[in-house]
Amino acid sequence: MEILASNTPFKEWKGDGLAIGLFEDAVELTGELAALDEQVGGVLKELIAEEEFKGKAGSSIFTRLSGDKSVRKLMVVGLGKPDALKLDSLRRAAASVARLAKKQKCKTLAIDLPVWNNNPEATAQAIAEGIQLALYQDTRFKSENEDKGPQVETVHLLRLSGQEAAIARANQIASGVILARELVAAPANAVTPITMAETAQAIASDHDLQLEILEKEDCEKLGMGAFLGVAQASELPPKFIHLTYKPQGTPRRKLAIIGKGLTFDSGGLNIKGAGSGIETMKIDMGGAAATLGAAKAIGQLKPDVEVHFISAVTENMISGRAMHPGDVLKASNGKTIEVNNTDAEGRLTLADALVFAEKLGVEAIVDLATLTGACLIALGDDIGGLFSPDDTVAKQLETASETAGEKLWRLPMEEKYFEGLKSGIADMKNTGPRAGGSITAALFLKQFVKETPWAHLDIAGPVWTDKENGYNGSGATGFGVRTLVNWVMS
Repeated sequence: MEILASNTPFKEWKGDGLAIGLFEDAVELTGELAALDEQVGGVLKELIAEEEFKGKAGSSIFTRLSGDKSVRKLMVVGLGKPDALKLDSLRRAAASVARLAKKQKCKTLAIDLPVWNNNPEATAQAIAEGIQLALYQDTRFKSENEDKGPQVETVHLLRLSGQEAAIARANQIASGVILARELVAAPANAVTPITMAETAQAIASDHDLQLEILEKEDCEKLGMGAFLGVAQASELPPKFIHLTYKPQGTPRRKLAIIGKGLTFDSGGLNIKGAGSGIETMKIDMGGAAATLGAAKAIGQLKPDVEVHFISAVTENMISGRAMHPGDVLKASNGKTIEVNNTDAEGRLTLADALVFAEKLGVEAIVDLATLTGACLIALGDDIGGLFSPDDTVAKQLETASETAGEKLWRLPMEEKYFEGLKSGIADMKNTGPRAGGSITAALFLKQFVKETPWAHLDIAGPVWTDKENGYNGSGATGFGVRTLVNWVMS
């Protein structure tokens, strides 16, 4: 599919489908819209009246234009209140139009949406992202492609002439999101620690990044007892992935992004029981998927920022070698951890990854992980939890996520809750009381960062959706990639 910037007025455009956006309670046709309505014989006005279209966000209507018309299908999408228009409003409107155009078998499509905040560059990028992400379909594991109808082949973004660079940027970012979706959606027999390392190698080769893969023996030399404690039950070798993007010249800043990379989580000897969703635990590497997706996008965007992409990748399995509840592990910073629950394994792998990242001398670290069910209960399916003792990094991430349309909510790091993690035999336990579980998880991670500004994103909810949602179809969402890219580029 090709997305093109165009200066053709919608009255003059010719093709299969034309889509226009209308604001809520502002659907009276004036100016160019009145002229378009006259050109199509009053069909647009009739369509709005018959469908009682009010312009509410997410709503859409369409009709077929009969006779010898230059456009076959006319579509209208609601934009909501004008004063509530955000970049994500345009991203979602474009996604809605793209899906409708595909359903209506439009090979060529033109979209006319308002420019956000007098910023055509951001507008074009958001619209292009919405189109790309909405039309992506994952058919890798089907014997036949169920959708054999015509596809949307060309999309013209009207009134956005000259924004080719913004569209190219959207395509690069979307490629990273799609990689993250594919990694999360793939079953655990397809995405393993070995194939994750191979994916990192492909990113490094394709986009000129440096790659370091630490094998089990390398991790042992670095004293990564927390990570290796989780990995020891699996038949598959663990892989500690470290991708580095370095710009030409002196970098403006140095950052690290860490993703939790559990390619399957059985729960270990505290095995996940009935109703636990164990069959979905292929998604427990959603943080690592977003990290690699961001690496792919950054490798194409080439900012003047040095970025380290890190993931301690393994499975959490059960065997005669498995760590026991009650075992004590020593992390690479010397801190000891009593494992009171083998199903709280992600934070153990992140502990050694955080220590590794801080030794790189970066200016800020962000980790993201499908870490706790508690965060899912607190914030639901659409919102990720943001934890940070650093107000500057937290604000940067909030701004980046708002631009991306990926919702984050900052939660407190209540220090007194660390009392629940205290152990009689070791420096700390890996889980605390049930109450405030996402907070105690963040406080656990904090013990492995000494001085570097740091933030933790708990993405247990938004990494997956069971229903079509905005520009996400059902399944893996690629959540976090666009926020991370925006953060790096800021």
